[in-house]
Amino acid sequence: MLSMKRALQFVPRRYMAVVTGSHPQVTQPLNYIGGQRVDPANSPNTFNLTSPATGEVLRTVGNAGGKDVDEAVSVAQDAFKTWSKMGGFERGAILKKAANIVRERTEEMARTEVLDTGKPIWEARYDIVSCADTIDYYGGLAAKIAGEYQQLPNGSFAYTIKEPLGVVGGIGAWNYPFQMASWKSSPALAAGNTMVFKPSPFTPLTAVMLAEIYTEAGLPHGCFNVVQGEGETGELLSNHTGVSKMTFTGSVPTGSKIMEACAKQIHHVTLELGGKSPCIIFEDSDLDSAVTGAMLANFLNQGQVCSNGTRVFVQESVMKPFLEKLVERTKAMKIGDPNDEDTTVGATISPEQAHKTLQYIDIGKTEGARVLYGGERVTPSPSLAGGHYIQPCILTGCQDNMRVVREEVFGSVMSVLSFSSDEEVITRANDSEFGLAGGIFTNNLQRAHRVASSLEAGSLYINNYNVYPAGVPFGGYKKSGIGRENGPEALDYYTQIKSVYVEMGSVEAPF
Repeated sequence: MLSMKRALQFVPRRYMAVVTGSHPQVTQPLNYIGGQRVDPANSPNTFNLTSPATGEVLRTVGNAGGKDVDEAVSVAQDAFKTWSKMGGFERGAILKKAANIVRERTEEMARTEVLDTGKPIWEARYDIVSCADTIDYYGGLAAKIAGEYQQLPNGSFAYTIKEPLGVVGGIGAWNYPFQMASWKSSPALAAGNTMVFKPSPFTPLTAVMLAEIYTEAGLPHGCFNVVQGEGETGELLSNHTGVSKMTFTGSVPTGSKIMEACAKQIHHVTLELGGKSPCIIFEDSDLDSAVTGAMLANFLNQGQVCSNGTRVFVQESVMKPFLEKLVERTKAMKIGDPNDEDTTVGATISPEQAHKTLQYIDIGKTEGARVLYGGERVTPSPSLAGGHYIQPCILTGCQDNMRVVREEVFGSVMSVLSFSSDEEVITRANDSEFGLAGGIFTNNLQRAHRVASSLEAGSLYINNYNVYPAGVPFGGYKKSGIGRENGPEALDYYTQIKSVYVEMGSVEAPF
């Protein structure tokens, strides 16, 4: 965590001022269609926007209905006719300008992200800055999207064209709302698509801010639209005949429904789903770094991270010193107001998620696990009594067949397991229906690469964890998803290939 804090020292001081007073983002319309904020046309169904930090209901939000989704898709289709014909360099310039605006508004964006998510402010700043890098990255790639040329006999040749798909529907999760909007929109727009994006109803604010930033940067109206709503709104978008592709981040059950909807219409789909990833600590690792890595793999964002390495396998010979260091470091984490600079543990997103996390801890204890530290709800101060704050939890005595070890908790619950040999831990690490990520801590490079090649996961970290540099693909194996986000490979999921054969001689046929 400290390394991430140091990484943010480059943020100019003029963006480090604390935002005070009311939050105008809360009171404005939260749909964004055709280049402007709008209220839903008719929304008998509503949901509450609640601050995770305090439990305060900030406002009531109307669900976007069929008319709203139809309008958003329609304006995106119209915008596609122009946007898709622009040159890649022109599209890239707009994205790069948007990235610079995001950087200039880092503090405002981060404070709004804290209001939405309850995560600590330093972590929110890191998220915003890294998303600016991603938008910038795809701005640079936009002009490089190209097909290939192939010389054929007798002077004939063939070439391919990478063309955009059309209107892309995006649905984001609540744990990284700005990242979801940025990671999905920037490659889609770079490739010439337009988008209709639905944030999670828990975190609706920063996606609309991104839409305004795109407009300020010169993105034509209708190219990026935002509709707010719960599951029904997501279903309307996923089943819309005017949408050519869906990209979704969230749970496996919801991802399955979206994939089914896309299958009915033979639409493209990218899914980034759950995980129960292994974090393997070998006896020859630097133990201090391994402890840091295990904490990064479990306690960022109150444990609400899909790629978290929540199954921490520790080689038997170093189990005792590892746990001693881990408990000491975990006890030093400060639970408090997410807007305080020294807070390292913020609020869980909702009462339901807090209950689920605490329930899994109880299940683990019933199954025979022991709480070495944490796992209790706390109240940092009277003003935060309405929020749900949970101590990071370390469970020992865990076995592979326990529910708390096999199922995704999505909370700060680390399950520690012991192992003896490389072959054993590889087999156990792969014994999961998920395959999103994994961590390996060792000073033996041969072991590191051998184990990495054997793990069934899409994103692996050697001697670090939960690092997402711009340009490095992210995605999973098995039930953790389909496709990739981030990196040049993501553009393959937002384009389709047209092959053109050119005959340079006379046409021959056997008839």
